[in-house]
Amino acid sequence: MHRMTANQLRTAWLEFFAARDHTVVPSSGLIPHHPTAPLFTNAGMNQFVPYFLGEEATPFPRATSVQKSVRTGDIDIVGTTTRHLTFFEMLGNFSFGDYFKEGAMKLAWEFATEVMGFDGERIWATVYLDDDDAEQIWIDTIGLPRERVQRLGEDDNWWQMVKGAPGPCGPNSELYYDRGPDFGVDGGPAANDERYLEFWNLVFMQFNREPDGSLADLPHKNVDTGAGFERNLLLLQEVPTVFETDAISPLVDEAQRLSGVRYGTAERSDKSLRIMADHSRTVSFLVSDGVFPSNEGRGYVLRRLLRRAVRHAYLLGVESLVIPDLVRVTIETMGEAYPDLAANADFVTGILTREEERFRQTLKAGLTILDTELDRLGAERTLAGSVAFLLHDTHGFPLEVTQEIVGERGIEIDQPGFDAAMAEQRRMAKDARKAEGVVATEQYQDVVEQFGPTDFTGRDEYESKARVLFVEPIASGDDDSDRDVWIVLDRTPFYAESGGQIGDTGTITTETGKADVLDTAYALPGLLIRHKARLVDGTIDPGQEATASIDGARRDAIRRNHTATHLLHWALREVLGDHVKQQGSFVGPDRLRFDFSHFEALTPEQVARVEDLVNGDTLANHPARHFETTKEYATQLGAIAFFGDKYGDIVRVLEAGPHSVELCGGTHVGALGDIGAFKIVSESSIGSNIRRIEGTTGFGTVQLLRDDEDRLARVASTLSVAGDQIVDAVERQQAEIKDLQKQIKALRQQAAAGRSGDLAAQAIDGVVVARVDGVARDDLRSLAVAVRDKPGIRAVVLGGEPEGGGAALVAAASTDGGLDAGALIEDGKKSIQGGGKANAELSVAGGKNAAGIDQALDQARAAAGIA
Repeated sequence: MHRMTANQLRTAWLEFFAARDHTVVPSSGLIPHHPTAPLFTNAGMNQFVPYFLGEEATPFPRATSVQKSVRTGDIDIVGTTTRHLTFFEMLGNFSFGDYFKEGAMKLAWEFATEVMGFDGERIWATVYLDDDDAEQIWIDTIGLPRERVQRLGEDDNWWQMVKGAPGPCGPNSELYYDRGPDFGVDGGPAANDERYLEFWNLVFMQFNREPDGSLADLPHKNVDTGAGFERNLLLLQEVPTVFETDAISPLVDEAQRLSGVRYGTAERSDKSLRIMADHSRTVSFLVSDGVFPSNEGRGYVLRRLLRRAVRHAYLLGVESLVIPDLVRVTIETMGEAYPDLAANADFVTGILTREEERFRQTLKAGLTILDTELDRLGAERTLAGSVAFLLHDTHGFPLEVTQEIVGERGIEIDQPGFDAAMAEQRRMAKDARKAEGVVATEQYQDVVEQFGPTDFTGRDEYESKARVLFVEPIASGDDDSDRDVWIVLDRTPFYAESGGQIGDTGTITTETGKADVLDTAYALPGLLIRHKARLVDGTIDPGQEATASIDGARRDAIRRNHTATHLLHWALREVLGDHVKQQGSFVGPDRLRFDFSHFEALTPEQVARVEDLVNGDTLANHPARHFETTKEYATQLGAIAFFGDKYGDIVRVLEAGPHSVELCGGTHVGALGDIGAFKIVSESSIGSNIRRIEGTTGFGTVQLLRDDEDRLARVASTLSVAGDQIVDAVERQQAEIKDLQKQIKALRQQAAAGRSGDLAAQAIDGVVVARVDGVARDDLRSLAVAVRDKPGIRAVVLGGEPEGGGAALVAAASTDGGLDAGALIEDGKKSIQGGGKANAELSVAGGKNAAGIDQALDQARAAAGIA
């Protein structure tokens, strides 16, 4: 065995295969882009899928890589086994129609036995059940004894990216290393996969699973090798688990330091330390590759992993932040192999630190409520679904955290009850809307099969001659339901809503009728455009010649706003950083909306800087070039994929001046000066780490200025000053208001003092308890203090229904009267369904149950001993 460090193994792998004519390809990011790809890059072959499928020409016959990967399917067992991880690295060598089974097996055997120095007498192989070729190569060519080659079924020796899903697949052969009798019984991999550890997977990718489940031959027979980096390190460094390799052990050590718990002390604490180590690696790489914490998709997985790491730190008694230090050690350990991670250190740390801070607040509050509920269960072993939903919906406590906590105590959640509560919430939240008729997809498919896809003419013309292919009534349920129709034309200038740009409106006219187009959308994505229209005259029938005309002024306004979103995207990245990525958009005629990833509100200075950058390019009137090209050439140009669009081999690129180059299929201006003035109207948060900007261009900005001028004129008129004197006039009025408020406060105090004598006269044994309605809470407090300060008064409790409704209680006690103000209204707070902080000298409580005021006052009398 040739002992190697993590960095030495990476280098040895790449050098070995490079010397054998393999092109070294850098690791791709963790966000894959192919339509068949999983949520995260989970294997070395992900970035080569277009080559395996024959969608793109293969630039090299052989390749090798060390690919960072994330898999979360086994998240619940990470930390409980010796080898499962959410983040891992995959050593890969690939053949695209070049060598096949025999070549791959020879390379694997050579690297395993000669470079890593594995003992060939301890290596076993498995093959797919009916793969006779693979078995014979291992026996006849490599020389493995027949008894060390085992056949296994689809679960073990059939590879696919996602089980049962469409995509490339094929039989595979795996290599296992016998770690010896200390790790379990003999019998080979089929008997014990702890003793016989898989370290190499040879996938013979020769099929593509079609959507109907059938297998079709790929254009070429390919090889995809995946050798688990951490597992090979485990064997090379002769340690019992991957967590003790030099790729992960520094993180386990840091988790020990942060928690004060020694690794190896107990299985439960070992699990927590392993989870902290593994998950911190994963979240560090995910954020570095552009994933932000959120409540859906990749962001939700990131958030779940971080919360899981923090909760296990909490289980170990750590109440201070742990993620910043774990991220630091991740970067120290992995930064040499992945320079981008090191370059993004401050950004990654900042995002994850803020996320941990938020979750720790949620965790503390949620655990208090959950512990109380669990204590109430007694001998019961099921937590009500309504409780889990309350924690989730009201307190933001994640369901999976609740599941883990109760599971550790042997308690289950009433999942049907939780699901029912969730369904009821969704039902109540859903806006009441009238049913709209839906045309069967099969009908539209028939149109495409008969006439082909819609020819979109709207890039060059606002009016087109066309033929009506399909007309279908829409059952919209309103007064004009019999006039609403779907219309499909063979060619149309109407843009169908996509990529954030709304659909065009206009008219469709034939010799027998006219219809106003209310909206345009895709009936079949990318293929067939349909127009939602209202007949205003006569009828329109299939087969007729038609004139389709869009609302040109509306389209021009939309184009201005759409091109402006691209400039805005560029400007935000310039001002805030490259982590900014579009998360959504809406482009209409009146304004634009742009959602993007960022972790804090923009400052006024940043907003102004963004506006200046966009307006600088529009005032320079740079040309805007919108053209079709190959995806490969677009990538060479540095084009950024724009949110919401799907791309094939031929793409549309928008070069909006000298700074913005992005893929986009929408409609755009010909020169940036056409956009006019750009103005940001608002900037806000729409979710964790997601911001939204709304803005205007062209006449929208002009109208915005007019509206602002009108508002200022009305304010000036109200203040009876000229427009340039508004600020001074408002400041004067504010000063006058403050002075009047002081006078009012003084008068109220005088009134309270005058009334206090009457209330003090009602004292029993030095205690006043009285109901006072219609008095503001602050005034009630002042009155209680005034009564307390009268001679001979030990304590006073006032209660009533204040201005605005609800209930209020105030208790004031003298320092030498022997009574505690907080204790006097402690029971009364419950009667008015309220609360407030207790204080021995002055306590104030507010509640919502005015009907309980008299009872609360009786309880105060009892507490004071004067009942």
